[in-house]
Amino acid sequence: MQGEWSGEPIGPDVWTTCRELIPAGSVFAFLAQHRQALFAPEMFADMYPSANGRPSMPPQVLATVLVLQALYGVSDADAVQELRCDLRWKAACGLGLHDTAFDASLLTYFRRRLARSSDPNRIFTRVKQVIAATAVLAGRQRRALDSTVLDDAVATQDTVTQIIAAIRRVIRQVPGAAEAAATCCTAHDYTDAGKPRIAWNDEAARAVLVDALVGDAVRLLAHLPDQPLGEQAANAAGLLALVAYQDVEPADDSDGGDGRWRIARRTAPDRIVSTVDPQSRHVHKNRTRHQDGYKAHLAIEPETGLFTAVALRPGSGADHHEAAVAEDLLAGEHALTVLGDAAYGTGQARQTLQAAGHTLVIKPPPLRQAVPGGFTVDDFTIDAAT
Repeated sequence: MQGEWSGEPIGPDVWTTCRELIPAGSVFAFLAQHRQALFAPEMFADMYPSANGRPSMPPQVLATVLVLQALYGVSDADAVQELRCDLRWKAACGLGLHDTAFDASLLTYFRRRLARSSDPNRIFTRVKQVIAATAVLAGRQRRALDSTVLDDAVATQDTVTQIIAAIRRVIRQVPGAAEAAATCCTAHDYTDAGKPRIAWNDEAARAVLVDALVGDAVRLLAHLPDQPLGEQAANAAGLLALVAYQDVEPADDSDGGDGRWRIARRTAPDRIVSTVDPQSRHVHKNRTRHQDGYKAHLAIEPETGLFTAVALRPGSGADHHEAAVAEDLLAGEHALTVLGDAAYGTGQARQTLQAAGHTLVIKPPPLRQAVPGGFTVDDFTIDAAT
């Protein structure tokens, strides 16, 4: 149920009684004066479709906290602490002097509602509308492109854990899968979410287990009832097919052969690292920095520091590379000077951005030899006249 403003702050209203203490022209004063119009109640109505249950914290308060949290780069816990103790935050959110705010976990639930809604970027879109209305970027024709890695909160799962979790999900979500699993899945008790009890320091025992789990997955997928599947069930079956095959390969004769499966001697491109969050990926920001999570792509006006566009993408894959996202970040803008590092310097990206009328100040990527010990264009002297 969507919460509403009660009109009665706890204690004296901070904006009314302490207005002279709030810096004039600051974002706090702006939000205190325009919060209700900026984040109108109907803007969030679709996120709270049920009229049952306990009323939530008014989404205008949570949206305002998210804006201030992003502006000042603080954690959920620190943001709530600021809301409890800082008069500026209280004034911006319309709270009273004695208001103790809320539990920090509520920000997580609110972001989850946003992410699952039909318009997860609505707060950013609203801020962009304010920027356009105030013309603060008028005449500013430069945009800097960059990306950063966002760590995922889920733990990276190994092959055994992923296959077991994916089989359990299929059993729960696909009609008829439980009956099929009862006859064709024998490697593990799939009512138990834990790992099988084997001698994990015994390489041969681990190999037997991996082969048995992959066999269970293959047989279960083959014996699922032939029926139309809803989105949730189809995703569960597809995820099982992905995690069952991404880390294994048929064993050769030296490993026993006979149709057995073994852990592959390579890492699958675009590998799923967790069944809890299938969108998360291994991210290689550079040669030494390896993380699991997402990439946040940004377009920034460098003088004001305002973000003009943002995009969240899985951390790997050609479609999610910086150069592939650059066009989306600059959509709708014209004749800009685009600043970027070598990641945005691919030939395709340069051609696309220049065709859109932009001037590029992008560092070219380092030249690579086509073959080991071969030459690059820098090894030749080109005489254009000749």
